Amino acid sequence: MSYFSRIRLKPGLDLAQLVRLLPTNAYAEHKLVWQWFGEEQASRDFLFRREQQGHWPFFYVLSQREPVAPPHLWEVESRPYQPRLADGERLAFMLRANPVRVRKISDDRAVKTRRRDDVVADLKKRRYADRAQRPPMAVIVREGGEQWLAERAENGGFELESLNVEGYHQQRLYKRGAEQPIYLSTVEFSGILRVADAGKFIKRLHQGIGPAKAFGCGLLLVRRV
Repeated sequence: MSYFSRIRLKPGLDLAQLVRLLPTNAYAEHKLVWQWFGEEQASRDFLFRREQQGHWPFFYVLSQREPVAPPHLWEVESRPYQPRLADGERLAFMLRANPVRVRKISDDRAVKTRRRDDVVADLKKRRYADRAQRPPMAVIVREGGEQWLAERAENGGFELESLNVEGYHQQRLYKRGAEQPIYLSTVEFSGILRVADAGKFIKRLHQGIGPAKAFGCGLLLVRRV
């Protein structure tokens, strides 16, 4: 059984509580959401997405267990998640993803042999290195993001009918005790898709799309149109 939850701040919290409570970056969000599922050392069995309502955040969470958040701070609305879909159905979707490709850089097993390249930054560097010929950043984001998501559509059991790609954002995340920061880039996708293989697509809904799921990426939100 899976659960889809919306988790919002309780009304009436004072400013001092909010300052202490609210995460300031994706790593802080990661730690906050983990707390709703017990020990952080346990394997992750959830996806989440942060949204904003006015000045305050709220979260959509898809999980195998019901989240348990402190009731004096958070309101949790959960329901069973059992999508029933058929081939050919059209769905509006939203996705926040970390669009990277894994590139082999060495055959030497004694060193790191693969790396993850940000598809937008890589496209900008490789195809549009000449600044005089470089299109606006929004064009590069759309080109890189569209190709990346299209590559994942077939294995995900869906076809893209229309697509918006925007909101490219880069962050450096610092984990206590780590020597190097974590580099995280995100892109916002939305549009209309058609279910090509309902079995594959439902599996993809549960598993998410792309890496960095522990940092709020990969949750595919859909509704019928």
